[in-house]
Amino acid sequence: MVAGAVTRQVGNLPADLTSFVGRRRELAEIRRLLAASRLVTLTGVGGVGKTRLALRAAAEQRRAFDSVWLVDLSTVTDPALVAETVASTMGVRDESAAGPVDALEQVLSTQRTLLVLDNCEHLRDACAVLADRLLRAAPELRVLATSRQSLGITGEHQMKISPLPVPEPGRPLTRRSLELYDGISLLTERAAAVLPGFTVTEDNHAAVAELCRQLDGIPLAIELAAVRLRALSVNALVERLRDRYRLLTGGSSTAVPRQQTLHALVDWSFQLLPGAEQTLWTRLSIFPSHFDLDAVEAVCTGGGIERDDVLDLLDALLDKSLLLREEHAGAVRYRMLDTLREFCRKRLGEPAERRSLQRRHRDHYLLLVGQAAAEWFGPDQFSWSRRLNLEQANLRAAMDFCLQEPCEAEAGLRMATLLTEPYWVTNAFYNEGRHWLDRMLAAATERTELRARALLSDAFMALTQGDAAAGLPLLDEGRALAEELGDSEILAHASLIAGLAAHYRGDYPSCAELLNLALVEQEAAGHKSGILMSLTTLAATLGQLGDRERATELFERSIELTSSHGERVGRAWALTIFAIYLWQCGDDERATALAREGLALGRDFGDRLNAATNLQTLAWLLTGKGRDADAARLLGAVEELGRTMGLTPTRVKRFAEFHENCLSTLRSRMGDKALGLELRRGRRMTPDEAIEEALGDRAEGGRPRQDETVVEAEPTPPGRPATTVSAAEPSPLTRREREIAELIAQGRSNKEIASALVISQRTVEGHVEHILDKLGFASRAQIAAWMAAREAGGRS
Repeated sequence: MVAGAVTRQVGNLPADLTSFVGRRRELAEIRRLLAASRLVTLTGVGGVGKTRLALRAAAEQRRAFDSVWLVDLSTVTDPALVAETVASTMGVRDESAAGPVDALEQVLSTQRTLLVLDNCEHLRDACAVLADRLLRAAPELRVLATSRQSLGITGEHQMKISPLPVPEPGRPLTRRSLELYDGISLLTERAAAVLPGFTVTEDNHAAVAELCRQLDGIPLAIELAAVRLRALSVNALVERLRDRYRLLTGGSSTAVPRQQTLHALVDWSFQLLPGAEQTLWTRLSIFPSHFDLDAVEAVCTGGGIERDDVLDLLDALLDKSLLLREEHAGAVRYRMLDTLREFCRKRLGEPAERRSLQRRHRDHYLLLVGQAAAEWFGPDQFSWSRRLNLEQANLRAAMDFCLQEPCEAEAGLRMATLLTEPYWVTNAFYNEGRHWLDRMLAAATERTELRARALLSDAFMALTQGDAAAGLPLLDEGRALAEELGDSEILAHASLIAGLAAHYRGDYPSCAELLNLALVEQEAAGHKSGILMSLTTLAATLGQLGDRERATELFERSIELTSSHGERVGRAWALTIFAIYLWQCGDDERATALAREGLALGRDFGDRLNAATNLQTLAWLLTGKGRDADAARLLGAVEELGRTMGLTPTRVKRFAEFHENCLSTLRSRMGDKALGLELRRGRRMTPDEAIEEALGDRAEGGRPRQDETVVEAEPTPPGRPATTVSAAEPSPLTRREREIAELIAQGRSNKEIASALVISQRTVEGHVEHILDKLGFASRAQIAAWMAAREAGGRS
């Protein structure tokens, strides 16, 4: 036969046996990359769907090529046989001694071919050499490869394939909103194939969301789980997923062995790793969520892993798709999928090794928290707040270790106490802070100065929540212990907390006496946060007692103190309390300006208590201006915020009087029905929406203005009310929602929108759901059409 002869075929792509779900953005990106590059490598963790995506992309591109070939390398173990396998798959036979590569070059040089090289990771070098040589010899050749890591040759474009989108934890979901997630759609379709009639219902939608979350959106894991629904309910499957590697078996009998069970698939990846990479990968499972380079160097080095090697090892694991790289507000962090973390934890070895890693993990984060507390009052406040918020899961894991491991409770008590100001209070995480402090105080019972500080921290948060029944005994115990120890600094802090308690209950003479003493003692100790809290609370107290001159002086001092140190959290509160005082004095204009400034500052830190207090103050001010509906909506938002934090808007006695007076005024003007309607509207607003409205970024009432021109959007589905858009500003949407809608219209994914706006993907998903609800839509495509119609209307 003539060298290089090829049988009369145009390809060997298999027909789809099951439906293809989602991945529209990825398919579009592959088309774009293949138009710009001759080698595109799809990389990602095992089971993420690289092969299926490559096959769909190749099928869509079939008409652009003379032939499209799939070469499955999963069963090839000898690198020397890679070229032979490609030639055999294509039907290229060569009778000369030159070898299969020469024959392939000859055939491919005469036709326009798309070659899909599937499962290259274990033959990476051989695949790279072959692809490089063929691409140089055949100018019309395109190669689409799938691998855990890139091939690493010139001209290659790598595309990371992520798991399918699934709902993030901790957010309310409806049955309709679940339809937006490809991971849910895949589970639903595959479950219906093995259990006819299976659908997502009001009864099972929460369990369906949790199941897909636990499986990390990995298509293979979801498909294996769907098979189990023949024997188990969704709820039962979620409960049993703690041992997912044992449970998720029974895949397709036609799949290669490593794809028939989840354990075999991950073990395949593990066995391909060099020893040092195996060691680091298993140690990284000690982190419960994402982590940074500093943490890895502090926790995972030693025993064969040198600090100088960590970055290169992380890079290798990233390249093999065994770690994910994420950016959070410019900070690079790494994350392991839960499915992989469970596998690695089982590989950690003896319990002693696990405990050693957990202790090093705890020590690292205890050191971090101590540094945050020491540097809190100053210009680095926002950086520390953001950093601690990123480390939430690691902080919880470190404290949990302290409770579970004997003789470690004292370290846990120290961590929980140090977190009070920069974390629990700043984020209004009062319930969680009290939870950890209560548990640590019960475990660490030695009568030390640390225990006294912890008791006062616990008392402060309880009293701030209005829980005097729990807070006052904690305060008394903390103060008694400080007296027993003779610690004047802790006694000064006890006086401050006692003064706050007196202020909350409206005992202003006692409060003034306690806070005057506390202020002197805090100034003597040089404790800036204590000085600031004493100044602002004492100023508010003196204002209630009628000493306006000194009250104003103390307020101005508190604001100057924050300015001179670059402090922002305390400044937000100083402005907030000052605004309330000015409102009482009748200076509504300045009170409004300060309340809005305090609200904007507090929003930067996610301080929901500050937000609730400022929104309440602005509601009082709006009532005075006759803007009753706006005031009522803000009060509704305050009630909802208080409910989520375990607070009431009336926790301070004087505030309770203002609140009731405001409600009484609104009821007399509006009537019960109208007032109830606006309160309900306020309760339905997210905190961001309420803040935007209070700051003037949201159209009044969220309703169209009378002068808006209305144009028709895309054709309305049967049974759905006609949707209109404004040629001016789309009043149903907030400023942030308009930004997100514009990016949706540009074809951006939630992850891309989050990156562009420097917010979390979870926040973006929440905004998208609100946009869909407000506009009465069911898909992102309808949002895009709505934006296009609005733009067209604006131009006309």
